[in-house]
Amino acid sequence: MGTMLQIKDVPDDVHRVLKARAALAGVSLTEYARRTLEQAAGRPSREQLVAELAEIEPFALGESASDALAHVRDDLA
Repeated sequence: MGTMLQIKDVPDDVHRVLKARAALAGVSLTEYARRTLEQAAGRPSREQLVAELAEIEPFALGESASDALAHVRDDLA
């Protein structure tokens, strides 16, 4: 069993929206909140994403984006 988490002072409008979304998903508000938190925890933070992107080496395409787009459009025509 996991750890208990209590969230206080949730605005009424936010509670209503989350409760409605939970109902549409056919789950309890607790289950919906748990799933939402699991999804958020599974994604990298903005800081982690920026750090990962900073490590990617830039590369030259060999042609401008507009030329590449023109070639793709020509191929589709």
